[in-house]
Amino acid sequence: MVLKDVFKRPLLDLRISVTDRCNMRCRYCMPREHFDKNHVYLPKSDILSFEEIVRVVESLLPAGLRKVRLTGGEPLIRKDLYKLIEQLRELSPDLDIALTTNAQLLSKSILDLKKAGLSRVTVSLDAIDVDVYQAMGDTTSTPDAIIESIDKTLALGIPVKVNTVIQKGVNEHQVIPLISQMGSRNIPIRFIEYMDVGATNSWNLDHVMTGKEMRHLIETEFGLIQPIEPDHPSDVARTYHTDSGSVIGFIESISNPFCGDCSRARLSANGSIYTCLFATEGFDLRGILRMDATKEDITSAISAIWNQRKDRYSETRSEKTDLNRIEMSFIGG
Repeated sequence: MVLKDVFKRPLLDLRISVTDRCNMRCRYCMPREHFDKNHVYLPKSDILSFEEIVRVVESLLPAGLRKVRLTGGEPLIRKDLYKLIEQLRELSPDLDIALTTNAQLLSKSILDLKKAGLSRVTVSLDAIDVDVYQAMGDTTSTPDAIIESIDKTLALGIPVKVNTVIQKGVNEHQVIPLISQMGSRNIPIRFIEYMDVGATNSWNLDHVMTGKEMRHLIETEFGLIQPIEPDHPSDVARTYHTDSGSVIGFIESISNPFCGDCSRARLSANGSIYTCLFATEGFDLRGILRMDATKEDITSAISAIWNQRKDRYSETRSEKTDLNRIEMSFIGG
């Protein structure tokens, strides 16, 4: 039984936020003026345990779930994250278990993550230039430290992708250097249009560099890039390759929405299900988890939520730009 929403979109991917905390203050996600020392994070008692997360995933496997992605905040802040991956891997040898991280803590964690059964890693890296990287992330870390973690991950045989958010007037001049750095390592890189997620990042359409504009910039340097057929209709990135073999993707939520094939749900750190990255509300799952719900109960609850799903925010953005959306750091990117 595959769960399908109102538009017949299946639930195939679950993004799981394991914490609402982060060790960076990226301007487009958790700007420091909103997430300062006075910001109130979730109390530990509200956060799902690893066992509760595993019960949710286990309940969805018979319903067609094929991939989970562990996110945050910064997921590697969560103590002993490898133990969650071990438990998820025990559910199925075929489950795709991915991790999205800023990689500041990756180097010291990656061996345990590999042994636990992690499938792959996506690293967020917005610049090669030190000043640009530190300004965008409001951090003292450096791109060299992140690349060192990437190289260590590759050396262990774990596939890596890099995600880069591009803001016009901020880091578009980093596109070419990033492609060169990642291309030399055979790492696919995906450029993400600056999105209006949450309500604290001061989003403005003037700050968006579209995928089309990025491709023009890239082709000026590398020549024509050729499209790659997607592996699945729900793939969020439209992918191309250069003549030299560099793989470049574009996630164009603003200029070229992909809602029609979206197969992703999100589980927040405190146990709410969100059916869209741009959601204004979630559906509590923690309550039934802590009332000893059976796998069948959990499947039925999620099915009832997903069957009513009508989300297609990116396609109707112009009608809804004033909505009070949930912060990306709370439900995962």
